[in-house]
Amino acid sequence: MATSLLQEISKDDRERAIFRSRRMAETDRVSNLLTAEARGEARGEARGEARGEARGEAKERAKWNNVVAEKDAEIARLRTELEKR
Repeated sequence: MATSLLQEISKDDRERAIFRSRRMAETDRVSNLLTAEARGEARGEARGEARGEARGEAKERAKWNNVVAEKDAEIARLRTELEKR
């Protein structure tokens, strides 16, 4: 009787250990997935910000190029008027 009781206790401990091990593995897997997702989101945000900055810089350059072109046209017009006088 004592032997069978010890065997049952031993089986229960083994089952608990297996269950705990499986639960820990599942928890680790979920944690790894969440970490990978967070890293991916951070990378995507960084890339998006970099692209946005590049686009913003390009727009700013285009704006100043237009300003310079307008000023050049105005200078050419004024030179023409001066030459007529």
